[in-house]
Parts: sequence; C-alpha cells; structure tokens
Amino acid sequence: MKHSEIVAQAHPNIALIKYWGKRDARLNLPAVGSLSITLSQLETCTRIARHAAAPDDCVYIDELLLDGAPAETELRTRLQTLANQMWRNNGPPPVLAIDTHNNFPTAAGLASSASGYAALVTGLDSILDCHYDDSELSTFARIGSGSAARSLYGGFVLMDKGLQEDGSDAIARPLLGADEWPLDVVIAVTSTTSKQTSSTDGMERTRATSPFFPAWCAGQETDLAAASSAVRARDFDQLADLSEYSCLKMHGLMMAAQPGLLYWNAATLACLHEIRALRNRGVGVFFTVDAGPQVKAICAPGEGDAVAAILGEIDGVITLHRAGLGEGARVVAAR
Repeated sequence: MKHSEIVAQAHPNIALIKYWGKRDARLNLPAVGSLSITLSQLETCTRIARHAAAPDDCVYIDELLLDGAPAETELRTRLQTLANQMWRNNGPPPVLAIDTHNNFPTAAGLASSASGYAALVTGLDSILDCHYDDSELSTFARIGSGSAARSLYGGFVLMDKGLQEDGSDAIARPLLGADEWPLDVVIAVTSTTSKQTSSTDGMERTRATSPFFPAWCAGQETDLAAASSAVRARDFDQLADLSEYSCLKMHGLMMAAQPGLLYWNAATLACLHEIRALRNRGVGVFFTVDAGPQVKAICAPGEGDAVAAILGEIDGVITLHRAGLGEGARVVAAR
C-alpha cells in the first residue's frame, strides 16, 4: 500500500565495543566490527510526505528540514542519492518533503546521525513502497552513516565489519533484546555545540596518520567475542571492563593522529574519574565516550538514580539525559 505521508522513529545507539575507521569510505565499510546498545528516550522523528511525480524520472527531495531549519544543499543531495538507490522503479518516482527532529543535541557526540539515517531509511522503505529485508535495510543505513545500521535494532546489537568488497556482509544483527537485560543509561552532556571535527573526517585522519591504527584493527575481534559472551551471560563486570578498555583504546588511537583529535573537555574527564570512583565503591556503573565530549554512564539495573545524582553535581555538566534500552527503528504513523 502506497502512503502519502509517514512518520518514522529511531533511537541513537552507543557503541560499547567501538567502531572507528573505515576500510572503504565510499561505501562506509567499517574497518572493525562493533557492539552497541540502542537507547530509549532519545529519539529522531522523521516525517516524509510524498507529492506528485518527479519531473526527471528520479526521486526528488524538494524540502528538507533538520530541527526546523532548512538543511544544507550537500545533505539534501546525499539523501536524494540514497533515496534513488532505494527506489525500486515501481511506478513514477515521487517528489518528497522530509522534516526530521531530534529531541537531543545534533552533531555533538550523541549519535544523531545513527538515529537520523535509521529513521530515514525506515521511512523511505515505507513511503517508496520498497519492502526491503533487514539485511538490505542495514546496508542502506550503513551507506548513510556507518553506525546507523545498528539503530535499526533494539537492545544489544552487533555490527559485522564484513569481508566482501561490495559490503554485502557488513550488516548489523540483533544480539539481545532490550527487555532481556534492562540496563540504565545516564548521559552527562558537557557541551551542546557541534564538534569541530566530524566523525567522518576524524576517522580518515586517524586511519591515515595514527601509528596505533593497525593494532586497533588487530585486537577488535577478540574484544567483540569476549563482549558478546559477557552480554549473553549478563556479566556486568566483564562487560564493564571490556567497554572501558575499548573506549580508552579508541580515544588513545585518535589522540595519536596528526594532528591529534581531542574530543574531551574538563567536565568529560571529571565524569570519568567520578564513575571510576563509584565503581570502586561497588556501584554497578561504567563509562563510555564516543567522538564528542558527552559521557555515557552504563548502569546496572537500579543504579541509575544514584549515578545521576553524582554526575549532576559535577562542574561543567550542563544537563543529564536518562534512558534505558530502546526499540529499533519503526514507522509510527502512516496515511
């Protein structure tokens, strides 16, 4: 059934075993696999309206709004290319209007591109009447953003780096459902400004200049296997050790690029020290930080309130977000 308008929703995901670096930048093929959790509460909501047939025998986006403001021409061109890659030539291609909103800061280290592209791909699949299977949708989401494929699923998600040159095996797959191990997440926002170096540019700089990049790639499969086992066993302490190890390895890798990438600020470091202190006192919590200054405290069930109370008092923490483990991307309204 062809719809004239749909609304798709997706949540950001946070990698516990990190993804950083690409083996093929054109196809967004990751150099390493990753393991993530999809968050509840934080969300991207994308409305796509379908108008009359496009004039040039291809899908055309005539309006693109991002958080209420017109998006840059470059982004609209990228999304239009993605829409045409998804188009199955099943009737006249439409003109589309897209309006997408995040209820959290954009481009500030909170995985807005992951939830954004996951919502977009899910919405395009519906509005264009494509009916792609999960692996195909995962491929399209990955082309948009390397981590977006993981936001197609809820709970704990594995992303395979793949071996094929065309990226057909570089897809995400669910590992454990959100309700099977309901962890708490406290996010300490220490900056609301966009980061100076995008993840895309930062990854390429790191791959090209960091002396630690080969070692990063070589050790990833061992980390992934151990973390996957910890998730299946619900072993919080083991997952904590592996996640902090992966986080610090990734940031050490980036800091050793030329010039070095420094995404943290003083409040970031203060949060990391406090989380370590809490864990040493027996509180079930560990940290992870993506390419940005925001700190994600992953908490054992029931520990979120105590952790939030401590992090909220740290100088430089602007606000806190609370979340659990959330659902995958989905269409929430259609007409």
